[in-house]
Amino acid sequence: MTEDIPDFVHLHVHTQYSLLDGAIRIDDLLRRAAEFDMKAVSVTDHGTMFGAVEFFQKAIAAGIKPIIGCEIYVAPRTRYDKTPLDNKDLSHLILLARDEEGYRNLCKLATTAQLEGFYYRPRIDKQILKEYSRGLIGLTACLHGEIPRQIKQGNINQAEEVAREYNSIFGENNFFLEVQNNGIAEQEQVNEALLDIGQRLSIPLVASNDCHYLDKTDVRAHDVLLCIQTGKTVEDSERFKFRTDQLYFKSKAEMYAAFKDYPGALSNTVDIAERCNIRFDFKTYHFPRFADPSGLDTDTLFTQKVQQGFGLRMQRLKDKNPRIDESVYQERLGYEMSVIQDMGFSGYFLIVADFIRYAKQNNIPVGPGRGSAAGSLVAYSLGITDLDPIAHGLIFERFLNPARKSMPDIDVDFCIDGREEVYKYVVDKYGGGDYVAQIITFGKLKTRAVIRDVGRALNIPLAEVDAIAKMVPDILNIRLDEALEREPRLLELARHKPEIDELINICRVLEGLPRHASTHAAGVVIADQPLVNYMPLYRGKKGEVVTQYDMKIVEKIGLVKFDFLGLRNLTVIANTLDLIATQGRTPPDLDNIELTDAATYHLLSAGDTTGVFQLESSGMKDLLVRLKPETFDDVIALVALYRPGPMESGMIDDYVARKHGRKKVEYLLPQLEPILKETYGVIVYQEQVMKIASDLANYSMAEADDLRKAMGKKIPAIMAEHRERFVSGGALNQIPAEQAAPIFSLMEKFGGYGFNKSHSAAYALIAYQTAYLKAHYPVEFMASLLTSEMHSTDGVVKYIVECRNHGIAVLPPDINYSQKSFTVDGDRIRFGLVAVKNVGEAAIEAIVESREDGAFNSLFDFCERVDLKKVNKRVIESLIKCGAFDSTGAKRSQKMAALEDALDYGQRVQKERLDPQIGLFDGAVNPQVINAPALPDIEEWSENQRLAFEKESLGFYVSGHPLKRHAELLDKFTNANAISIKELKNGNAVRIGGLVRSTKIIKTKRGDLMAFVTIEDLHGAVEATVFSRVYTGVSDLLVEDKAIFIQGQVQKDEQSVKILAEKVVAMEKAEEIWTASIHFKIEISRTDREALVSLHQILKKHTGNCKAYLHLRSADNSDAIIALPSSMRLKAGGALMRDVNKLLGYNAVETLCMSANTEPRPNNYRSGWFNKSR
Repeated sequence: MTEDIPDFVHLHVHTQYSLLDGAIRIDDLLRRAAEFDMKAVSVTDHGTMFGAVEFFQKAIAAGIKPIIGCEIYVAPRTRYDKTPLDNKDLSHLILLARDEEGYRNLCKLATTAQLEGFYYRPRIDKQILKEYSRGLIGLTACLHGEIPRQIKQGNINQAEEVAREYNSIFGENNFFLEVQNNGIAEQEQVNEALLDIGQRLSIPLVASNDCHYLDKTDVRAHDVLLCIQTGKTVEDSERFKFRTDQLYFKSKAEMYAAFKDYPGALSNTVDIAERCNIRFDFKTYHFPRFADPSGLDTDTLFTQKVQQGFGLRMQRLKDKNPRIDESVYQERLGYEMSVIQDMGFSGYFLIVADFIRYAKQNNIPVGPGRGSAAGSLVAYSLGITDLDPIAHGLIFERFLNPARKSMPDIDVDFCIDGREEVYKYVVDKYGGGDYVAQIITFGKLKTRAVIRDVGRALNIPLAEVDAIAKMVPDILNIRLDEALEREPRLLELARHKPEIDELINICRVLEGLPRHASTHAAGVVIADQPLVNYMPLYRGKKGEVVTQYDMKIVEKIGLVKFDFLGLRNLTVIANTLDLIATQGRTPPDLDNIELTDAATYHLLSAGDTTGVFQLESSGMKDLLVRLKPETFDDVIALVALYRPGPMESGMIDDYVARKHGRKKVEYLLPQLEPILKETYGVIVYQEQVMKIASDLANYSMAEADDLRKAMGKKIPAIMAEHRERFVSGGALNQIPAEQAAPIFSLMEKFGGYGFNKSHSAAYALIAYQTAYLKAHYPVEFMASLLTSEMHSTDGVVKYIVECRNHGIAVLPPDINYSQKSFTVDGDRIRFGLVAVKNVGEAAIEAIVESREDGAFNSLFDFCERVDLKKVNKRVIESLIKCGAFDSTGAKRSQKMAALEDALDYGQRVQKERLDPQIGLFDGAVNPQVINAPALPDIEEWSENQRLAFEKESLGFYVSGHPLKRHAELLDKFTNANAISIKELKNGNAVRIGGLVRSTKIIKTKRGDLMAFVTIEDLHGAVEATVFSRVYTGVSDLLVEDKAIFIQGQVQKDEQSVKILAEKVVAMEKAEEIWTASIHFKIEISRTDREALVSLHQILKKHTGNCKAYLHLRSADNSDAIIALPSSMRLKAGGALMRDVNKLLGYNAVETLCMSANTEPRPNNYRSGWFNKSR
């Protein structure tokens, strides 16, 4: 009977946080424990405690007692011994935390294993286990435990000795011999020996099941997970795999059936669970101590520094506006200070202000603010932010709600090159690595990724798996089940192909599991005592110390988190200002520039924003042209509006129409005008929602912030409460319910899309600053952008194209003039030597140092003077190929041919110069004239060869481009390039043109040929897949350096954008194939009857399929348009153009091209597929 089965608690369980080994989700684990009527459960992940607090919280919420543990690895000797033998003889040990002291000791052991003992796996040794064993319960673990291993090897006496040792370490009743029923043959032998040892040594038994997956049916999915971990396939006979299907979460009945004859093995699990009692303090914040030489207490120091900073800020504001009302600022400042002090956050603000002060004093650029912190006048006064919150209508309570105590969250942008220096300052100031750490984050097996990983493990052909992954709709955070609903082809495949059905089923089990741990890009935690007292630590891939808990858990346990973000644009701004100064000009004071600059708004209105922070996507450029911003408020709105919600809801169209007077600006009530006037009556910002609630319905700002949060979460019950509250509050202000209710509905609709104005304003300021620099200092700005992307070929190509579009010459690298990074040479930009492949920093330093004695006048002079150990043959070859020696005269081909002789010459001269005998007779020998070889008399490389070498040495072309002669065709027939294609949606039609760079031909299962083609245009490269049905007819075009157009569909996944080719056309054939209509512009005053007869004869020679039109243009520029009859359809192409233009003596022919779906569009069609004429 069920009631006779004794209680049982699983004490050995591996969750999702035993990365790529455990397949049990915490939520599923707790549901199953409840179904099995288990009052408690433990989590013992391999070597880490990643999920400990998450598990604790969820278990408490589910009414199940959590037991926190870890399956630790024990080194055979000491944790400092790291040889192959030490890895081979590693043993497992289960540790369970009995109380808070046990939890802290478990944290210390898990930390030591990572930071000191890591060798393939995180390891402790018995010495440190003895030191930190208090409050812990130990279990002997699986067959990899030290005692089971000794038993398997027949060393019973040694097994007993180890048992005594562990019993001594943990103390009586704190160490248990773990018996399992896992279907592995040796386990039975081990169990019997453990029973015997336990009886003889009086060490109790405990039953477990080493759970790695939830259901027995999950064994196949778990096996695949192990393959993902090891990079093997299920067909690999040598791979790591479990030898059983029994490691699932078994019921009480199953455990009773297995262990009823093992005295105490089941009841001891319950006893242990009852003895394990941990509590976490989730209510106390552990603020780091802000030390100051003054000795003042934190609140006094805070008040002092805020008032000092406010005085400086106020003086600047008065200088700009003498009539400013200081009392408004004083009142707001006093209020904010009291809230911050009452909430106990004074020290937090002082710490943030301190490391920002350090950054600014050390010339590390800092952003003007980020997120809601820009709404704080205290933050502005302390120099944490650089935007006046009152002038821009920013709300403090959006940042810090006095009615809801939660940590302030100040994120700080630093110049990307200086972030590490600021972090190091914080580490040094606040106690070192014991007190300061970065924060962990977990990459997950997301839908497409899990399909690819599982497919690889099942050894399904890569192309097939890739095709399945690409069927998943391109929707953020889409789940597999939702993808199956939206894409019926996936289910159809699974129905007809058993291997795909298995793939889908395994993906369902593994989807969403953590795949790997990494270091969060920004998160930093600072504590008041060593971090290990609160949580375990981890070693990141670059050796950095990282928390084992993610950002949310770090905050949950009361630790103070800061975000240090590296922002490339701040580096660009700083470098631009430096370049302006090196030109002998005075850099602008960007902190105090007027936000009304006409040239800046002209640049923005033209959509000329490549390189401008936040405003350089094609969609944003289009919006800029439509909106034509005229004020800084418009720029703030742009940053807030350009998001999926506002775009899909019609907010943007409404905003633009109202701004330009095409739609009337209306307010439901007059009281709304002062709140919504800046955004033409459209609710754009969360702060506007808060202000409406405050002014119309008497919400306090704290209550209004609660409303703002509720609108974001869209919980119906809470929204119903707020609706009632808003309507009743409106009634107190004589606003009838029939007026208040529609206003609330409007707030609810647009408030859900509303953006944080504080963040928009802060980022709009950086956008404005970068636009200002581009408008007034374009050469310096573009040089800085190029430097910021010098390790990215695509980025450099993108900005070189932008330079060309603005008539800014980009000079090739030069050994006599180039520095390490890009520099300004008058109104031109000079390449940096670091952009040249194979040229490292040591070589650059050697070149720059040598030329301090004068410019190099030849290749031989160069080899004679530079350190040839640092500047070797490979370096010089790359420099010659990219044109860096051009300023020394002679042809590139000559220098390359003479390189060996030049190196020999240089080495001989340097050797003789260092000869001590030469030193005795100073001046007796002049090394400058020692047999310098002559350059060979040979032809220069062809243009194609020269450009190919530039591409090889730089990754792109500098002195020209093979596609330059096709520029007109590319402009006319393409709708995307290698950069803009990334902004098209999955499945969009695309036509792109370029040179074939590589072709990989493979044979399909059917024996047909298909190809993967890389095509390169003026902006970069993109890959196209050419399936066999297309490949057969175009294979002769897919040869290296052939100029082609590819038309097809965009295919996007998480990592890349590709084209699924539907048509491939030789570039010279594009006019003939894709011209929809031909237009002849005939100037009547210059054309007689004879010319028209000759024109008719020419047209008869070029018959084809295109419609044709005559545009008879009179002297007053009016056109009479005549459509030629269908019997006179023409063949487009260069021959027709040449013949007609030659006859008439001017460019008279224009063509309209077809879109990808072969439907001609009108000439003014501007979005999506557009037509271009010539």
